[in-house]
Amino acid sequence: MPVVQQKPVTPSGRFYFKNKVELSDKRPEKSLTKGVHRKKGRNAYGRITSRRRGGGHKRLYRQIDFRRQRLDETATVIAFEYDPNRTAHLALLEYSDGEKAYILAPADLNVGDTVLSSNDKIDFEPGNCLPLNMLPMGTKVHCVEMLPGAGAVIARSAGSEVRLVSIDGGQASLKMPSGEIRLVKENCRATIGSVGNASHQKSTIGKAGRNRWKGRRPRVRGVAMNPVDHPMGGGEGRTSGGGHPSSPWGQLSKGFPTRKKSKPSNSQILVRRNGRRLK
Repeated sequence: MPVVQQKPVTPSGRFYFKNKVELSDKRPEKSLTKGVHRKKGRNAYGRITSRRRGGGHKRLYRQIDFRRQRLDETATVIAFEYDPNRTAHLALLEYSDGEKAYILAPADLNVGDTVLSSNDKIDFEPGNCLPLNMLPMGTKVHCVEMLPGAGAVIARSAGSEVRLVSIDGGQASLKMPSGEIRLVKENCRATIGSVGNASHQKSTIGKAGRNRWKGRRPRVRGVAMNPVDHPMGGGEGRTSGGGHPSSPWGQLSKGFPTRKKSKPSNSQILVRRNGRRLK
């Protein structure tokens, strides 16, 4: 999928690069969509918990089958669709009984192809889903479960993939895109191949207004604020307040480790993304 430059109709359009993809122009499947409340960065009490969120275009949530629980039933790909809630595209599947489902569209999957989910050995084709202990070492997979039957949570963004390194003692070692190596149970399920739309990372926003369409509000630098609003604010001329870069609440923001040493999932990480081995 090549990245093309739009013909500019405004000055800001000169910097806009977009993906040229072949997607269906049909409306999303009505039975697989629902409206969700946009929280705009607020919690249940209405207090801001994630800054610079709000506004944006209305969108429907597409219900994606991350569990792939229909075992040994062949499904046919009938369309590829855009999803405003994620960077990956969706593949619309249709089973023999007429039921439809969405999955994340893998690379090298085409309309008319068939996919299968099983707990036994099946054809080694993109889009097929099976447990990790059924795969050969070095296989590239995506949509990996962290707990058996809980649904895929690893490697779901556009172009991402995870490599199966080894299986030992009921645990599978996975190498993440960040370089981290972590353990999951060997009967966790994964989908063969990598997520499609890999050229998404080469596209550009192009103009400030497109960020507002996505619900991203402007970011104000701390050094541009007053001392009452930020630890780095105030001062005569351009100054950072004499301290290390920090958040508005004093949390150091460059190089300060924030991961708790007592976090339970630490035992499942063999190598951190910085290459450091955990004991």
